[in-house]
Formats: sequence, structure tokens, C-alpha cells
Amino acid sequence: MNPIVTIGGVSIGPGRPLAFIAGPCVIESAAHASAMARALADAAQRLQIPLVYKASYDKANRTSARSYRGPGLTAGLRILASIKKDFGLPILTDVHSLEEIGPAADVADCLQIPAFLCRQTDLIQAAARTGKPVNVKKGQFLAPWDMGQVLEKIEAAGGCQALLTERGVSFGYNRLVADMTSLVVMRRFAVPLVFDATHSVQLPGGQGTASGGNREFVAPLARATVAVGVDALFLEAHDNPDAALSDGPNSLRLEDFEDLVKSVLKIRTALGG
Repeated sequence: MNPIVTIGGVSIGPGRPLAFIAGPCVIESAAHASAMARALADAAQRLQIPLVYKASYDKANRTSARSYRGPGLTAGLRILASIKKDFGLPILTDVHSLEEIGPAADVADCLQIPAFLCRQTDLIQAAARTGKPVNVKKGQFLAPWDMGQVLEKIEAAGGCQALLTERGVSFGYNRLVADMTSLVVMRRFAVPLVFDATHSVQLPGGQGTASGGNREFVAPLARATVAVGVDALFLEAHDNPDAALSDGPNSLRLEDFEDLVKSVLKIRTALGG
């Protein structure tokens, strides 16, 4: 496994600048996805930070069958391809089935395995065989040392670029907790380490027909994990989280993105990063 992973033109890993993977949870419309990409790209340029744009064309694991899932594979990838072309941003998106991997790999610079699917061997290995970097979200139900088996699956399929993302662990019903020791354990695997600061404050199914969340804890957890020593922060950001079609309660307000970046970069600098 490579300790440094390159997503588009963004290198992530030890010794590299702290990277940011940010964007809305799901593509709500072409116009909204583009507006979010423009705002984040402008912020990244002002702050001189490496940025990967993330958004899902389909949220296949929504709480309710009535929840908005996204525009779908074909329309969603068309929107992501346009964003990539217009703003020069590397793209990360989720894949949920073997049939999605080929089309997604044609557009995305990094394929993401959702937390609920992190033990699906065929899916993980098919993603690895594309040659694209694979970001695996650690399932809420797994111990951090279990992710070593996931990396072995990727290696067995010929993959050499993988990232591991911590996004909280189940702590009773409808509750997640961020375990800082998980980051220390997964660091031993010598692959880039990512912390998902927004999903870690989610309350799965907490609203009955939808997940809740506590976005007030996003910034403190992000700062704490940068102090522990992650290589990238994963942030779902939205210009109007209260009206977001998915994961609004745990999404970072777009207007707060720059302040959060500045605060974590100060911590990184103080630690000699």
C-alpha cells in the first residue's frame, strides 16, 4: 500500500498538506452542486488548501423509502463531470453496486465505499481493480483493527491506493461517538487517514424517518483529530443545511467552512505539520 495517495492533483498522506474533502451530501440539482463547487473552490484558492469535491449521485442507505436519494447514476455523473471540467476539482463519490463502478470510475478520481458496505468483498475489490484510489469508510459496527482485513482485500485485487476514513462508532441506539484511539490504531496501517467530522456527529435514524445530528460538534471534533494527526478532513458542507435534502442536521454551514479550515491549520502548524 502506498502511504501517499493522489486524488486528481491532490496528494494526501504523511508529510503532505492537510487536505479537505468537502461538498454537499447529495447532488440536489446541477445548479446547486455547481454553486457549492464554485464556493468551495474559491475558498480553497483563498486559503491555499488542497480540496477534493464530494457529492453522491445516489444515497442508497436513506432511513426512509420516501427520502430523497439523488438524481441517479447517469444524471449525477454528468453533473460531477461538468464540475470537474468547470472548476478543475478532483471528484470523490460513493459506489454501491458492481454495476456502478465502471461508469463512476470514468468520472471520479476516487471511489468511496460507504460505511455500511465496507465488508462487501466483491464491491471493494472491483473498485480496487479500476486503479483509482479507494476511500473506505469504517463501518460504525467495526473495530479499527478490523480495517486491516479490508486493506488486505484491496491489495489482493491489485490495489495500491487506499484511504481509511473514521466516521464514528455506534454508541447505543441512534447515537455515534468519535473514538480518538481509533485514529491511532488505523495510523499503523500506513495509509492516509481521514476523519469525517460531519457524519461523526450524525444521529442515525434520530428523527424517526430521517437521521438527526449535532453540527455544533463538527468543529471541536475536527480540531481534536487534526491534533491527533489525520491527513485529511471530510466535511459535508451546505449553504442552507436546514433545507438540505440529505444530512442537513450534521452538515457544516458553508459560511463556517473557512473559519474551520483556519482553526485546524493553526493546530497543524503548531504541531509542526
